[in-house]
Amino acid sequence: MLFKDDAATARILSHFEQYIPLTVELKKELSKRIDLVSFKKGDTVLNAHTVCTKSYFIEKGIFRTYFIKYGKEVTEYFSAENEWVNSPRSFMQRKIDIYYIEAIEDADAFCLNVNDLLYLFNQFPEMERYARLSMGTVLGHLLERITSMRFTTAKEKYGHFLKTYHDIYNRLPLGMVASYLGITQETLSRIRSDKSLFDIDQK
Repeated sequence: MLFKDDAATARILSHFEQYIPLTVELKKELSKRIDLVSFKKGDTVLNAHTVCTKSYFIEKGIFRTYFIKYGKEVTEYFSAENEWVNSPRSFMQRKIDIYYIEAIEDADAFCLNVNDLLYLFNQFPEMERYARLSMGTVLGHLLERITSMRFTTAKEKYGHFLKTYHDIYNRLPLGMVASYLGITQETLSRIRSDKSLFDIDQK
């Protein structure tokens, strides 16, 4: 469901102002081109059979990016509040990619179409600086995923997962976490019984 009001517009403009100064004209264009969209838990944000044309800045909730392998869902990464999420290759190259995106909580997100983003880049050079500073979280998740694959044992992988998602791990369904780690939910339950791992984000 799409909706927008003055309060929502003020919130997203305030976010942009944390990274770049906003001229009156840029504020006007951002306000015109960004919508606030609401998702229910379990809603599909992006289907892998369609080209990704929108990027979402999450105001509330968590999204999961995943793909299907041998008929099973494999979680690639999670995105939460104050992060952008899209299917990077599909979004940038206008091609279908392997990724689905799903809301795993009721969520509100600001939505920006790729054509509007390109317009903003062309008309307002400062938007490129914003993209480097804020929108890079999408690629950051993919790089973090590559790093996680270097850990050999399930316990090491889970320790890295806790460090990466220390702010939200207790909001994530165990089955999806097990899928992210590439282990069974039973193995994950055994690892979680080691309470010392939960002290990682305190170190």
